[in-house]
Amino acid sequence: MSTPVDPDPAAGPETRWLDGAELQSWLSFSGMLLTLPGFLDAQLQRDQDLSLFGYLVMAGLSDAPERTLRMSELAVLTQGSLSRLSHAVAKLERHGWVVRRPCPTNGRVTIATLTGAGVEKLAAAAPGHVAAVRRLVTDPLGPDLFAELGEASRRILDVTTGPGYPAIPRRTDAGTCGGS
Repeated sequence: MSTPVDPDPAAGPETRWLDGAELQSWLSFSGMLLTLPGFLDAQLQRDQDLSLFGYLVMAGLSDAPERTLRMSELAVLTQGSLSRLSHAVAKLERHGWVVRRPCPTNGRVTIATLTGAGVEKLAAAAPGHVAAVRRLVTDPLGPDLFAELGEASRRILDVTTGPGYPAIPRRTDAGTCGGS
């Protein structure tokens, strides 16, 4: 993974101000960035008593081998800090949807596993979440503009997180937990 671009605005020799059209696009984009997660979170909270971040944690685990990942890998996948992830996983644990434990072969590593009850909860939450994504994003854009949004998002992610996000480093040696 390459190093993301330094976000320091003072790094450049001079400020390249946004022109009128760029400013309008930026205001629309930044408004969407700030409001869309709230709408998606509200739907999941209302319908499933589940946060958007919790849903993303569970979805990430559901796609992992044996529904298990190292907490550090899960943090990368969800773009959450280890502290935020720890709080979210603790709440998911209280519901019995995720279990967290030390890796049996490396006690310094903590792994999280989606439980059978978690799989059921995710399956119950997914239809409403997908319907909200369709209503709020894919349907208003249509397939061509949605594909363009995906490409634009990929380019931004390549700059901010490095190429390949949301890839999780997969461990191939048998002595590690999660992602092997």
